[in-house]
Amino acid sequence: MARAFVFPGQGSQDVGMGKALAEAFPAARAVFDEVDDALGEKLSALIWEGPKETLTLTENAQPALMAVSMAVMRVLEKEKGVSLADKVKFVAGHSLGEYSALAAAGAFSLADAARLLRLRGRAMQKAVPVGVGAMAALLGVGVDVAEKVAVAAAQGDICQIANDNEPTQVVLAGHKTAIDRVVEIGKTFGVRRVVPLPVSAPFHCKLMQPAADAMAEALANVTVHKPVVPVVANVLAQPISDPDEIRKRLVEQVTGTVRWRECVAFMAADGVTDFYEIGAGKILAGLVKRTAPNVNAVSLGTPSDIDAALAALSS
Repeated sequence: MARAFVFPGQGSQDVGMGKALAEAFPAARAVFDEVDDALGEKLSALIWEGPKETLTLTENAQPALMAVSMAVMRVLEKEKGVSLADKVKFVAGHSLGEYSALAAAGAFSLADAARLLRLRGRAMQKAVPVGVGAMAALLGVGVDVAEKVAVAAAQGDICQIANDNEPTQVVLAGHKTAIDRVVEIGKTFGVRRVVPLPVSAPFHCKLMQPAADAMAEALANVTVHKPVVPVVANVLAQPISDPDEIRKRLVEQVTGTVRWRECVAFMAADGVTDFYEIGAGKILAGLVKRTAPNVNAVSLGTPSDIDAALAALSS
């Protein structure tokens, strides 16, 4: 039996996430205090009290989701005796979740992860004026068909695959004019449904280059340690451990495709039988099961989730 810990990305946030953990476990409370100190503001109050529209802003959602994931990790390690290095074969995270995975594996300090994600969120928001970019999910088709849709819809604009989430769900990002065309032409390619996403910027496409430049500068000035377990990188769908390569792939990730389906398939093919989604929501567990139907996938975001999984994690 081999395990992987996976860490959620944007879209999993909700007001109140992590509060029960902080109330039940001093180690979890300490994570939120440390993130508040690193950012110089009470992000924890926003996470637990809202308002939701402020929490959903990219610059807040990114460090907030990482904080909840790390609160779960600290409870597992410090209060339940679950050692990541001993119990887990790989870690991976969806988009911003890759930073959570790296922090969990000791590559980043918690404070650095919080500051990097705050910067990343702001840089991604600033990269494209509001209304210029958009994203849409294609349901019912895989990456091959999605690529054809993107080419057909581009017509001189940028339109590319942002997230390859699972065999029947691919997200496109680019100029709003191109994404509007995706909505119109999707059915002609057999797309069951095109769902425009309520996002404020077109993540993971070439329009994000200014944000990639900002992250390259920031990552060059942050200490990166070798992670205690390999991190399966979004842009490669392969494990990496070298600190310089970690920096490089995180910069590429800003404009590149999140190859989540391939990340899950790689881990499953390499013997991972049990996936644990660490943090808020249950989105990744669903994507994992649709990609690798024979594996187990559980979400750990509350004290009761942790208690239910403890026997299996301790074995």
